[in-house]
Amino acid sequence: MILAPLTALLLSAAGTPLYQEEPGELADLVLAGGRVVTVDPAGTEGQSIAMRGDRVLAVGSEAEIRRLIGEDTRVIDLDGRLAIPGFIEGHGHFLGVGDSAMQLDLRQAKTWDEIVALVAKAAATLEPGTLIRGRGWHQEKWTTAPRGAIDGLPRHEDLSAASPEHPVILTHASGHATFANAKAMELSGIDADTAPPEGGEIIRDPGGAPTGAFRETASSLLGPAYLRSRGADPRQMATYAVEECLRKGVTSFQDAGSSFEDAELLRRMADRGELDVRVWMMLREPVAELTERLAATRVVGHANQHLTVRGIKRSIDGALGSHGAWLLEPYADLAASAGLNTVPIDEVEACARLALEHDVQLCVHAIGDRANRETLDIFERFLPEGPDGEGGKADLRWRVEHAQHIHPDDLPRFAQLGVIAAMQGVHCTSDAPWVLRRLGPERAESGAYMWRDLLDSGAVVTNGTDAPVEDLDPIASYHSTVTRRRSDGMVFFPDQRMTRMEALRSYTIACAYSAFEEDLKGSLEPGKLADVVVLSRDILACPDDEILGARVDLTVVGGEVLFQRD
Repeated sequence: MILAPLTALLLSAAGTPLYQEEPGELADLVLAGGRVVTVDPAGTEGQSIAMRGDRVLAVGSEAEIRRLIGEDTRVIDLDGRLAIPGFIEGHGHFLGVGDSAMQLDLRQAKTWDEIVALVAKAAATLEPGTLIRGRGWHQEKWTTAPRGAIDGLPRHEDLSAASPEHPVILTHASGHATFANAKAMELSGIDADTAPPEGGEIIRDPGGAPTGAFRETASSLLGPAYLRSRGADPRQMATYAVEECLRKGVTSFQDAGSSFEDAELLRRMADRGELDVRVWMMLREPVAELTERLAATRVVGHANQHLTVRGIKRSIDGALGSHGAWLLEPYADLAASAGLNTVPIDEVEACARLALEHDVQLCVHAIGDRANRETLDIFERFLPEGPDGEGGKADLRWRVEHAQHIHPDDLPRFAQLGVIAAMQGVHCTSDAPWVLRRLGPERAESGAYMWRDLLDSGAVVTNGTDAPVEDLDPIASYHSTVTRRRSDGMVFFPDQRMTRMEALRSYTIACAYSAFEEDLKGSLEPGKLADVVVLSRDILACPDDEILGARVDLTVVGGEVLFQRD
């Protein structure tokens, strides 16, 4: 038990509380002597917060909370630190976070040669035939172009020479492209005659042979080689993901597309008390499978609010970095392409019908301006009229995942249709170095990462990281949201920045609202779930350049301290 200095003021010499209430009114846990920001509609703040069971009991001054402290109350001294609602990851890949701990981390690589060297080192320690996986490479982050590059992407020869006996599959940072060596392509039966699936592209050399790069749905062709990695334990992935969430202050995680098997795994873990964070899940399964199994899999608030499966996920286009985002006009740096429509419109419409039938949310990945327009058009066709009789749409809170590039004509439609813009602040600053090249200055300024314009129009904008595409760290994404400052100091169209409080709301109550959970979480109000994060610095008040230095000191889920920084 951690006893704060404040405790000495609250207990008499005999150890009896100075302020004694009925036993049922006393707190189990109190965080005292700091700045407690509730994010409630009134902007309430306090110095201390009391929790009983898994719920918030009260927020107030030290004197007001003092009467809720009993002999068995655990008291932790905030020592002036900031306590806020637990961060809600608004769009990530839960098992992917755990899986990324089991493969090569390529996010920091500055050249293709570095990646080849990492693979060679791994190959030297593994039995021949073992699949080597990695994730996080991005050609736009490399300081030099690979030898013989095509569309900025390397050719497989160097990688294949470094790992001739090991299949290698390396996933792009966005998750929307894959690179493979010769062994992986051989095991998958891929050669010059292999045709790409609809919505995908195989990059080829001038002679027509695959270079090893696969865009969007073409990555699925590597399935036969990838299956060799299935020895990884999904339960271990989930355990790693939980640990990473707690370290980063993420108390709830909105999972952006998983399988029925993943949902069942998390249900079993929740039943056993092993899922220490709250997961809200979208299912990404074929329409026929959803039709057959969605009703039996849908759950809301399972295992004391630890698992909800209430969404359907579809990706109507790819990513901007891989030239896969679906645009109204061709790319500024690839005039032959306007991106890719990765899922047919009629399939998204079929998912809309299922969403209405089963009362789940339809969540569509849309990054390019055409992808966003097509998605909004589908939503408008299927969203029923609201009950007010004034032409409004029903409150279904369907979501556009990412909404990175929107034509100005479509910006007001989010609020008009009641559509959630599920965005990721860190994508703006991470992508900024190449957004201007992909879109050109005019399209980038008028449509890229339009947080301010969306908020001003009345739309709900949420925040997250798309982990493991980016690091799960909410502090980094929060910093991007309020500064739009790249690592090199350049600020990407600052007029679209959020205020500090808007950014905090986008990571808490807005995310809760986007999942129909605003009555349970997202603010520290009495009766709501006691999910709290304590930070080492006040990110609402410190200078911009100090935000990134903030650390998660304490993560509380359901009134229990599940992470404490040494």
